[in-house]
Amino acid sequence: MAEFIMKKLICTAGVNEKFDIGSAATSREEIGNPVYPMARQELARHGIGCPGHAARQVTQDDYGRYDMIIGMDENNLGQLHSIFHSDPENKISRLLDHTDHPRDIADPWYTRDFRTAWNDIYAGCEGLLAELTA
Repeated sequence: MAEFIMKKLICTAGVNEKFDIGSAATSREEIGNPVYPMARQELARHGIGCPGHAARQVTQDDYGRYDMIIGMDENNLGQLHSIFHSDPENKISRLLDHTDHPRDIADPWYTRDFRTAWNDIYAGCEGLLAELTA
């Protein structure tokens, strides 16, 4: 959801040419699958589509490719540190660390609360965009 929310926000802000936004899982369970149906429905409720997306796993090469690596919770951060073997450039952070209310985002896969996840992810993306364009 974060990938598509962020893409929508940067497009609306007219700065999409300055960013390369992607998403990847820290686990392998959903590799190759499209956006989960309930997440896709929540995005659609807000006028955001996600056609053609297929889940992929984070790779070590992603550390060199991206300036920032954003996770949703402490578990993601631990997995990212493990995949990259370290974070010498301090690229890894939680999405809500870029807001006035830093905390984990509860995984809607487990909570089934995609509306709350939307609200948290949207707030995080807005905070991150404000930080990047300040």
